[in-house]
Order: sequence, then C-alpha cells, then structure tokens
Amino acid sequence: MLTLFPDIHPYRERMLETGEGHTLYVEESGNPAGIPVVFVHGGPGGGTAPAHRCFFDPERYRIVLFDQRGCGRSTPHASLENNHTSALISDMEQIRQALGIEQWLLFGGSWGATLSLLYAQAHPQHVLGLILRGIFLCRDEDVHWLYQQGANHIFPDYWHDFEAVIPQDERHDMLQAYHNRLTSSNEIARMAAAKAWSVWEGRCSTLQPSADVEDHFADPHLALSMARIEAHYFINRGFLAENQILRDADKIAHLPTVIVHGRYDMVCPVKQALELHAVLPEAQLHIVRDAGHSSMEAGTIDNLVRATNDFACRLA
Repeated sequence: MLTLFPDIHPYRERMLETGEGHTLYVEESGNPAGIPVVFVHGGPGGGTAPAHRCFFDPERYRIVLFDQRGCGRSTPHASLENNHTSALISDMEQIRQALGIEQWLLFGGSWGATLSLLYAQAHPQHVLGLILRGIFLCRDEDVHWLYQQGANHIFPDYWHDFEAVIPQDERHDMLQAYHNRLTSSNEIARMAAAKAWSVWEGRCSTLQPSADVEDHFADPHLALSMARIEAHYFINRGFLAENQILRDADKIAHLPTVIVHGRYDMVCPVKQALELHAVLPEAQLHIVRDAGHSSMEAGTIDNLVRATNDFACRLA
C-alpha cells in the first residue's frame, strides 16, 4: 500500500492580491520544472496544510497550494465579502497566470473536488486532468444530508452536540439557524457555533474515530473560517445553478479523470461519486472499501498517490 511522500518545504511563497479586498496565500514546492499540479482544498474555508504537498512525487511535480478567500493564511480571515464561487474560479485563473502555467493538473477533495470540476468546466483548455476525492455536488440534497436529515441517524451522539447550540424551535432549519449565529455580532455565540459546526464535520469525516482529526477541526482559527464560509456558501446554494456540475459534465468529458471515494463516507455519501461517474463514464472510479471522507485514511492515500504517480507517467 502506498503512503504519502516525505515532508517537503516550499521553495516559493507569495501573497497574491485579488483586487477585490482579498489577499491569497500561494506556495510552490517540488520541482520547478515538473508537471504543474494545483491542490484545491476543501471546506469551503478549510485551508491548506503541509501534508497536502505529500500526495505528489516532488521530483516530478511542481506543486501549487493556495488558501481560498478568507481561510488559512489568506486575508482577511473568515471574511464573507466578495466570497463566492465564481470569484474562487477567477482566483485560480489569476494564480495560474501569475505563475506562468499554461496547463495544470487539478487535485481536489470534497469542496475542493467541487471547485476543481467547476474550474475545469469554465477553463477546460488549461486542465491536464483531474484527480477528485470525496465528491460533493453541492446540491440542496447533499447539504441537507449532513446538516439536517441523514448523517444525524449515523452519528446521533455527535448530532446531539451539534444541535445543542440551537434552540428547539429553530432546529427545523439547522443551516439557517447556524448561519444566523455565524454572521451575528455576538462574538461568543459566533465562536460557539463555529466550533460546534466544525467539530461535527470533523467527527463525521473518518471511518474510525480520530482524536487528532477532532482536535484539528476544533482549532478556533480553522473552525471560524470553515463554519462561517461553509454556511455562507450553503445558504446561497453554492452560488450555483441547480445541478450545475452534472448538467455541464460534457464540457470536461474529454479530460482524463480519476475519482476516489470512501465507501463509508458520511459527509458526502458515495452516491454522489456514482452520479458523477454516470455522466463521466470514461473516468476511473475507485471506491475505497475501508474509508470515510477524510483524505488521510490509508486506503484513500493509497489510491490518491497511485493516481498522481500514474498521471506523472502519463504526462511526462
């Protein structure tokens, strides 16, 4: 079974002005002359981490990581102003142009898979291929599953903690109730809601319970950006047309694509991967039999590293 490549450090870091009040953290690592690949993180609002560089052979890839608007090392932190899907797609194009990259491989998981698909549909001529993990189609039903009715039956104990922040008379619409608190001027209520929201997602993301994952999602800096930005996007239906990703799949049907999805993914059930594969039948679909949603479970790591190695041979 393949594991992550050893830790590496960036050879270049920069802060890129978007011109809309946001400044993005962008880094490059690996081989400056290698195959360009961009890691598109999840959330929205999750940010990048050093381990994200390690899915790629540093001798063969020029590895680009960036923090999307409002999260990670990008500023202003947890900002919702001018923060929407088309802006994130434009940001990726700005990064590509600033780095002098003609075409790059897209590697994204969860919301990162969503954004990768949307970017590829908007700019297919600049995409070498896609490696997608934990497919999230960002439809009402997909959001409803995690934040209202679905995952709560799998994790009723964790759900109890998630709903405890919200009064009984508001629990019929948990997304709206959380959005109200996450955008309020009450800092204590805002932070309590952010931590509960983020920890709920973290607890649901692995097949086996993980204290390390829970602690990561409970970190106040991450929790605030993750919860605020996710609630902002989801209350606005991802700023997408209905079923937009599947509707526009023909625009990227020619691109080599690998889909990796955990069989027991309770954040984004595997049904979404099957629906995407149905409209991209030439894509490779790998359902990991012993994994949930997290990219850091052993079977998922194995499949993702195999995919990056295969693309490195294909694109060499």
